[in-house]
Amino acid sequence: MWTRFFWSAIFSVPLLYIAMGEMIGLPIPGFLHPMEQSTAFATTQLILTLPVMYFGRSFFTNGFRNLFKGHPNMDSLVALGTSAAFLYSLYGTILIYMGDNHFAMSLYYESAAVILTLITLGKYFEAVSKGKTSEAIKKLMDLAPKTANVVRDGQEIEIGIDQVMTDDIVIVRPGEKIPVDGVIVEGTSAVDESMITGESLPVEKNEGDNVVGASINKTGSFKFKATKVGKDTTLSQIIQLVEEAQGSKAPIAQLADKLSGVFVPIVIGLAILSGLVWFFLGQESWVFALTITISVLVIACPCALGLATPTAIMVGTGKGAENGVLIKSGDALESTQKVQTIVFDKTGTITEGKPVVTDILNYNGYSQEEVLELAASAETGSEHPLGEAIVEGARERGLRLESVKNFNAIPGQGIKVTVGKQDLLLGNKKLITENNIDLLDSQAAADHLAAEGKTPMFIAADGQLIGIVAVADTIKEHSVQAIEKLHKMGIQVAMITGDNKGTANAIAKQVGIDRVFSEVLPEDKANEVQKLQSEGIHVAMVGDGINDAPALAQADIGIAIGSGTDVAIESADIVLMRSDLMDVPTAIELSRATIKNIRENLFWAFAYNVLGIPVAMGILYAFGGPLLNPMIAGAAMSFSSVSELLNALRLKRFKAKRID
Repeated sequence: MWTRFFWSAIFSVPLLYIAMGEMIGLPIPGFLHPMEQSTAFATTQLILTLPVMYFGRSFFTNGFRNLFKGHPNMDSLVALGTSAAFLYSLYGTILIYMGDNHFAMSLYYESAAVILTLITLGKYFEAVSKGKTSEAIKKLMDLAPKTANVVRDGQEIEIGIDQVMTDDIVIVRPGEKIPVDGVIVEGTSAVDESMITGESLPVEKNEGDNVVGASINKTGSFKFKATKVGKDTTLSQIIQLVEEAQGSKAPIAQLADKLSGVFVPIVIGLAILSGLVWFFLGQESWVFALTITISVLVIACPCALGLATPTAIMVGTGKGAENGVLIKSGDALESTQKVQTIVFDKTGTITEGKPVVTDILNYNGYSQEEVLELAASAETGSEHPLGEAIVEGARERGLRLESVKNFNAIPGQGIKVTVGKQDLLLGNKKLITENNIDLLDSQAAADHLAAEGKTPMFIAADGQLIGIVAVADTIKEHSVQAIEKLHKMGIQVAMITGDNKGTANAIAKQVGIDRVFSEVLPEDKANEVQKLQSEGIHVAMVGDGINDAPALAQADIGIAIGSGTDVAIESADIVLMRSDLMDVPTAIELSRATIKNIRENLFWAFAYNVLGIPVAMGILYAFGGPLLNPMIAGAAMSFSSVSELLNALRLKRFKAKRID
């Protein structure tokens, strides 16, 4: 489309200069003077117009095909207007060859060429705004490891992932991706399932626990029995869901096309009717009648109509990028203003997606600094994110970490370690109670922390409880403000998460969420979005994880956090480059402003036509007034296009509204 526009412009610009230059006082070469060298003047214009007609041939094939089928569209009017202007000019050129030099001032080649070039530019903008084909599927497929280590005939062998069969025993070592879904039969570990579930904390895995293909083994080695392979794995099902959701999303019909379906037949009818009336009743020549017909078609030619949507969308998407909102298609920009409910993923979207120390409780004479210092020393070198969060919290506070001895990890409970001369226990309540340590009054405090969505870890030194360190995935800085703003815009806000009901409700209460969908499996997120849509609600989904990809694709508008996974970004219609939730209401405001601008453009495009068509039909001329010839009609059409562009450029002044 760009190549078509480029070459059309190469021929149209000199054509426009030659045709209009003398009228506005620009120097024209002597051998192209319209009156003195009429033949060269007309021939040069014809030669320059023919390539543009060729590059724009699809307008004629599509336009006339739709016209003959009885479903005329914008292309039909473009084809009729430009064909009429070209054929009339060709007739004029023949008359010039026969000696009628006056016809040199009645050629409309440039109208035909410029109309085709401008409409092609509009089509190019439209094509760009629709974005490129999503690479989400390819990136999802790349998540799975290519090989797996399995036990066959008592030997460990490496095979391609497509050769793994159900009931194979698969060996996974620290740092490796899990090749397929299965159940652990030997060993323990912590597995990072964030690329599948979106949840930031690794999950402790013991014998009998399920593991998911494409998740990453963090700490221990284990063996598992393959239960789902090939197309049955969770990852493959997510790929299928993304494919289905993307395939089912119908493009939004452009309002301009709908209007054209009514407008085009009316214009064609009026053009033919006015020509016939002047020929039979006005006692005028057939040239005059044809001039009237062409004038009507040229002034009605929807150049402005063709530019109304693409130019506004181009400016709107550009303004979005300036504001950190990457809008991937015109359809997305158009559809966003209809959103009634926004569903937010929790981890990494409303929250930071990274655990940090939030609370430190101290007992038995220990200070908070001492509790954190001992806890962080015990977790030095830990690969567990909770341990890493404690170490990071101590370093941020400038605490000195001591060396450790006798490190012993207790699966499912915590760790036992010696720091200096003290024997420490750090872990969950089960670890403390099984070592017969008095919980004092800490149980109520731990329950309160858990109710707030935090993970409390008990620490005991030399047989007595010294404190609780709470770690949580904290709420992003602007989450509350963004949700408040969405409420003021009349939009309902929901949250979807794999977390348990208590943690989910605690987060929802802090940020002001209206509806909560908790304990939702990764593959069911798209189903929850679909349920909302079945209620007749226009839904936007905001997420950052691979598990969000099907829901992002299923939603009417998918909004991805820019810091999220490539797959989520590819599946979404809008990407928030700054990972700031305040950009969600900005995207909706921008969509509303752009659609308002498009409607204004369409109104003015039709207003020019409604005012110009009667004049072109000769109504004023019939009562002694002026006649609108095709040249003036073409100029009016151009003025209409310029006004459209200027109105679209007003969007450049867009600024996101601040909440009071």
